[in-house]
Amino acid sequence: MNKSNFVACHQPVFLERYDMLKPLVPGGTFLLNTPYGANEIWDKLPRPTQEGLINKRAKFYVIDAISVAKATGMGSRINTIMQTCFFALSGVLPREEAIEQIKKTIKKTYGKKGEEVVKKNIAAVEQTLANLFEVPVPAQADSTTDLPLPFSEHAPREVRETLGRIYAGDGEALPVSAFPPDGTFPTATAQYEKRNLALEIPVWDEKTCIQCGKCAAVCPHATIRMKVYDAAALAGAPATFKSCDARSPEWKGMKFTIQVAPEDCTGCVLCVDVCPAKNKSEPRLKAINMSPQAPLRVPERANWEFFLGLPDLDRRRIKVTQLRQQQVMRPLFEFSGACAGCGETPYIKMVTQLFGDRMIIGNATGCSSIYGGNLPTTPYCTDHAGRGPAWNNSLFEDTAEFALGFRVSLDKQMEFAQELVKRLAPQLGDDLVSGLVNAQQRDEAGIYEQRERVAALKQKLAGQTSSEAKMLLGVADALVRKSVWGFGGDGWAYDIGYGGLDHVIASGRDVNLLVMDTEVYSNTGGQASKSTPRGAVAKFAAGGKPGRKKDLGLIAMSYGNVYVASVAMGAKDEHTLRAFIDAESYPGPSLIIAYSHCIAHGIDLDRGVGMRHQKLAVESGQWLLYRYDPRRADQHENPLLLDSAAAKLKVTDYLLAENRFKMLTKSKPEDARRLFESAQFDAETRWQLYSYMAARKPAGNGSPAPATATAAPAKP
Repeated sequence: MNKSNFVACHQPVFLERYDMLKPLVPGGTFLLNTPYGANEIWDKLPRPTQEGLINKRAKFYVIDAISVAKATGMGSRINTIMQTCFFALSGVLPREEAIEQIKKTIKKTYGKKGEEVVKKNIAAVEQTLANLFEVPVPAQADSTTDLPLPFSEHAPREVRETLGRIYAGDGEALPVSAFPPDGTFPTATAQYEKRNLALEIPVWDEKTCIQCGKCAAVCPHATIRMKVYDAAALAGAPATFKSCDARSPEWKGMKFTIQVAPEDCTGCVLCVDVCPAKNKSEPRLKAINMSPQAPLRVPERANWEFFLGLPDLDRRRIKVTQLRQQQVMRPLFEFSGACAGCGETPYIKMVTQLFGDRMIIGNATGCSSIYGGNLPTTPYCTDHAGRGPAWNNSLFEDTAEFALGFRVSLDKQMEFAQELVKRLAPQLGDDLVSGLVNAQQRDEAGIYEQRERVAALKQKLAGQTSSEAKMLLGVADALVRKSVWGFGGDGWAYDIGYGGLDHVIASGRDVNLLVMDTEVYSNTGGQASKSTPRGAVAKFAAGGKPGRKKDLGLIAMSYGNVYVASVAMGAKDEHTLRAFIDAESYPGPSLIIAYSHCIAHGIDLDRGVGMRHQKLAVESGQWLLYRYDPRRADQHENPLLLDSAAAKLKVTDYLLAENRFKMLTKSKPEDARRLFESAQFDAETRWQLYSYMAARKPAGNGSPAPATATAAPAKP
């Protein structure tokens, strides 16, 4: 659409990024959501916006939609407010008729979610018109502010001139020749966007902080990070840069900093919600607290740039099984376009911290492919050595097979490289050959040492002219073990791609599969999947899902040679960390099923409660935490470790905290009661089955242990 009578700007920061007046026809109406009043907004506008309003003789209106939303209990949801403005200003319908129709639509749309939700939306409509103001447009532009470049000036020229133009909405003007002929795109480009979406950002209180790492772990966009470094590195730090002494004994004498990327943070508040450290002098405050972004943007931008320049800690000095240490690892997945407060991306970020410098990822189509490779930018990035994940998106249904193909080809390359190394042993030396072929590569030290050997190998091969030496030089990097992963959601793993997933875990090959389980088809509108729990309302399950959730983990465990884990970061973060490390080190197929809260669940992500809901799911028994490690069976131990305790809450305590369940009590109360009773039975029965399995002694190790489970409850 390039000719419009009405243009609305819902995010004030868009004025800094786009020519919002470009499609507006002369005499059209421009609506801006802004915290500034009608008497002060003109002085805040960039010059191109002022000139556009003047030249097009536009009618100019403003509303502080965020304030209206907060005052009416809507949080940061402004869709109803901005929709009301549109009908009030556009003339599509008479104003009074339009407002009446909006109220009817609200009752129809939100009625199933409860009277409280309806009342909030109606109140938002009524308050909108009282807070909508027209702004007189002066005869002359007087702003000295111009539009910045679409991408940071630090971006490479090719990125600025191609991807930057797409980002600015000018992609259709690019010639075909501007694009890579092989279809590949550079990584580490999301860092140049600088969205500035958050009205408030977290601020670190170094005096209160206990350095637990929880805030950095849960951040969905990798905008809050930790570093430990020598005090000498603080030379030249900005005046507002914060640091304190590192608390871990292994890092005695070093400095510690938590830093926020002010222009990339989405303001989701997850970090504040999980922070366990309380300010003793002011109990309402924690070690992380939210503050308005605007006055912090410039100083914190300088602090962030200085922080990035601090050296990364030697990975061999980090105890990766301790979250407080592991989180100093640099994330190689940052600033994605996922929803604020996303429950999936913290898992991806953690995996890239642990293994990203050697990862090959096949990604199922879905949320993780949209925020993982959304042209023009990608959040996957590289470390100081230029190493980072290689990422590709295939079809929805074949991600597991896609990742298996990577594994097969990489194994063949390593096998070929090892053959060549052995053939060239006389020139290379027995010690180097033995190290290259027999290297232990299951931890950071092993990977580091193998990379050192490969570097020595390349030096010895340099200048050699034999065909074998040239071939070996071309595949030398294959001697460093690669970590192969398949990423996707429950729609892929439980439904459309299940056949392929089953084939791959049955293959016995070293492929890691991460299922980010939102229990619904999140990306395509919230349809029910085989992972959707009993009683949940979703598309194709408007009356509540009648059947129980498919137990994907139990199916995978039946093979006996698959590492399987069920995790929930919000319930036990170090359990999640341990599962990732165990899965990747296991020399066979692994499957991690990660509970991922989602906006489709109908929880208030504006208040940062996502991780709280994960904990609630575990404490009610709705979600189990466990690890099944076949290596334990080799040691004559039970391979199944049940890591969550018996439920201390009722399942309904969890169900009624989410609208996807609660709305059924409004639309079909009798069905809700019956399904919720069945859901309680499901949870109790599943717990008893898993506790029985975990208590059994493996065959060949004496008599079976007596069953510890109580009698199964009578089914309603």
